[in-house]
Amino acid sequence: MSKKTYNSGEPSLGLELEEETATEQKGPVTVLGLTFSNDDERREYFRAELRRKLPELRNIEGFPIGEDDDIIALSDPPYYTACPNPWLNDFIAEWEAEKKDLEAKGLRKTDFEVTEPYSADVSEGKNNPVYTAHTYHTKVPHPAIMRYILHYTQPGDIIFDGFCGTGMTGVAAQACAKSNNEWHSKIESEFVNSVGHKPKWGKRHAICGDLSPYASMISNNYNSPTDISLLKSETQRIMNELKDECGWMYTTLHDNKPIGCINYMVWSDVAICQNCGKEFIYWDSAMSKEKEGLLDNFECPYCKCSHTKATAKRSFQTVYDDVIDDVVNVIKHVPVVMVYTVKGKHIEREPLAYDIDLLKKIDQHPIDTKYIPIQLLPEGYNTEQPKKTQGYFYVHQFYTRRNLIALSILFKKIYESKYPSKLMFLFTAMIGRSTKMQRVHINNYFHGGGGWNAGNLKGTLYIPPFPVETSVLEQIGDKLRLLLKAEPYLPHSFDNVIQVASALKQNMYTNSVDYIFTDPPFGANINYSELNSLPEAWLRVTTNNETEVIENSAQGKSPAFYHNEMQKCFSEYYRILKPGRWMTVEFSNTKASVWNFIQSAITSVGFIIANVASLDKKQGSYKSVTTTTAVKQDLIISCFKPSEKLLAHFENMRQSDDNQNIFVSTQSFIEELLTRLPVIIVNEKKTTAVVERSPKILYDRLIAFFVQNGRQIPMDASEFQRFLRDTFVERDGMFFTAEQAIKYDDLRRQIPEMVSLALFVGSEADGVQWLKRELVDKPQTYQDLQPKWMQDLVAPKKGDAIPELMQILEENFLKNEDSQWYIPDAENEADLEKVRTRRLLREFKTYVEAAEKPKGRIKEARLEALRTGFKNCYQEKDFATIVRVGDRIPQSLLTEDDVLLQYYDIATNRI
Repeated sequence: MSKKTYNSGEPSLGLELEEETATEQKGPVTVLGLTFSNDDERREYFRAELRRKLPELRNIEGFPIGEDDDIIALSDPPYYTACPNPWLNDFIAEWEAEKKDLEAKGLRKTDFEVTEPYSADVSEGKNNPVYTAHTYHTKVPHPAIMRYILHYTQPGDIIFDGFCGTGMTGVAAQACAKSNNEWHSKIESEFVNSVGHKPKWGKRHAICGDLSPYASMISNNYNSPTDISLLKSETQRIMNELKDECGWMYTTLHDNKPIGCINYMVWSDVAICQNCGKEFIYWDSAMSKEKEGLLDNFECPYCKCSHTKATAKRSFQTVYDDVIDDVVNVIKHVPVVMVYTVKGKHIEREPLAYDIDLLKKIDQHPIDTKYIPIQLLPEGYNTEQPKKTQGYFYVHQFYTRRNLIALSILFKKIYESKYPSKLMFLFTAMIGRSTKMQRVHINNYFHGGGGWNAGNLKGTLYIPPFPVETSVLEQIGDKLRLLLKAEPYLPHSFDNVIQVASALKQNMYTNSVDYIFTDPPFGANINYSELNSLPEAWLRVTTNNETEVIENSAQGKSPAFYHNEMQKCFSEYYRILKPGRWMTVEFSNTKASVWNFIQSAITSVGFIIANVASLDKKQGSYKSVTTTTAVKQDLIISCFKPSEKLLAHFENMRQSDDNQNIFVSTQSFIEELLTRLPVIIVNEKKTTAVVERSPKILYDRLIAFFVQNGRQIPMDASEFQRFLRDTFVERDGMFFTAEQAIKYDDLRRQIPEMVSLALFVGSEADGVQWLKRELVDKPQTYQDLQPKWMQDLVAPKKGDAIPELMQILEENFLKNEDSQWYIPDAENEADLEKVRTRRLLREFKTYVEAAEKPKGRIKEARLEALRTGFKNCYQEKDFATIVRVGDRIPQSLLTEDDVLLQYYDIATNRI
């Protein structure tokens, strides 16, 4: 292979940066009423207290898996505990006392109230210094969260996030203190344009918890001050020592001299030809210079037999693993390309004999097993892939021998350093990029630019056929520079509290927090505990995933489990949130069933949903960028806990069934709901109708609230609509209080162009009509349609199963070459209808088979399939099947659908 050269400067640790911002306090520090000479003394005292409390804390649901010493070493109490934090209520009491001082200074109001949700759509990219300082599976950019905090809270308020991930809610809370940066200017401008005034700047406090010790460790580092001077000196010292001890492993020959520093090495699977049985290197056979990419079909170099990636069987080898002192059978990899640096230039070439001999020497080099993670992969969905395809059952097998040795030495030095917390932040930012999961960026390999390392495939433990081994030595400086760039935007004092805890149970008093922002797991999107098993093995404290709120068949966690656990989480949120205060739920999932689960869980515990808006994080995940079924926009649910006044009304109603009392409670509920809905939504100089003000949604909210409070529904839908018209003011199909109606009329005159009320999707037929309306002006992609679809989706009739959006699109619409869906012309529509009818009849056949069983019950069915099946049976005079199926489906579905009931009544009279 010919050499390629790239101009590049020598790697630098970035230690030339002179700005020294806030550091840990060197003088006296006071926390929770206790004064210490410095933070080291504070830390020592509270670690001793935490150790004393650990036996009791271990009984709390979600307590992590780990030894006491490791939990204590990872913690920085009382601000951060790698277990449930026993000082939460003490902090809350202290912060509540601080509020009185802020009120005395005129920095906050005693009668502060938020009557409308933040309804504007938010667009905020991920490419900011804070976001990129440390990777994680999911993360909401903190400037996006700032908008919600500034709207729903005032300085001194207490914010909670029970699924905090990397702690961006905490970062956002402290970033609300006034400072001069581009985010503040942008947010101020948005607020002035949307609500007519500037936000109330000032620091808020946050309590951030997560089930994952890895996530909470990152969160702690994002939310605690950094001693830059100490960080730089310790990083420089460790870097120098690491080069002295490990530099020999990353050298190569240049001009026949052992010089240079290896940046990364590409390895390749070894394949076995199923025709001749010989081994060949997958890279050499499948990678084409002429085609500038990977070939779909390639030949065995020995017998010329044609292969694809699927037919070329991977070669395994049996080797002795001295880490576990056992023989293992693992995938066979060989080095094929390496890149190293000499005098500021990156040079690419094939490995030489010197490089191969060096790898053999490294294989024989001893390793200190005390400082590497000797841990089996947990049972799970994601962990099965490396077990089956690679023979990897242990965490350490995800690293090359070279990187494993270097990481073990680096880990030991960090563990024994003067600043282990921040250095561990750098270390965990490196270990993912040091695994064999890193992929070759094929396009950049052939065309240059942007680097070869495409990173790992997000949301998986996938090891590609061409793993990229990235030098541990090269990464340290990069990670330090990223943290130094983020540091000016991060908290410069300990003002937030971080813990490892389950969202199902919080050690906090009832009605103790002012606002909740939360980004919970959504169904089976991401198996956090499985993916975190690699970094947590290094931390020596791992997730207790027994109550992890996800769908995971390998863990026996069904959709019903997910729904029930989310309901428990929101019930706990409801308990700790003060009456009349708000919760914001960030949602990212393409499944309508999960969307319904979330909304159902929120309303069933007592929250009232006021608005659904979108959050565009711009740069999507790998899946959202490369697939047509993933979406780039998340949804934001705004809901509130009823006020004390409304809850008192219901308490009075429990004492009496008087009709007048019930009417007053109904009126009080609707009035409070209307006052908390946006009067109007303006996007791109257009007035958008507020769907939550429609009679259907208002009635749904009323039903949910009455049922949650253990009361019978006060009136049916028609009575409720009469009640609305008699009590409130109607405008454009929406209802307002008298005061809101005046405001609405004024705003409508200013912005006359009106986007009409949405057509709600409560059935498959509604969905087809909704899509026709959306596509009538122009074709749209699934990614364009899905966020809007979710916002207009409402609960279907009991027993009706609405198909997913993609299925309805495929059965009723056509797609162009740009993956945009459009309405078919009459001829194509007829053909589509024939195909769709056949599919529906196949589905109806499964209902017939279920109904023929002696005790067969059909708990849920697709309404359109039933209609099509009944129609077909009617035409064929098969009345018995109509009756048999009709008797086995949910009776509410049969009796509430005019079409089904008509066929059923006719069939009953004919047999």
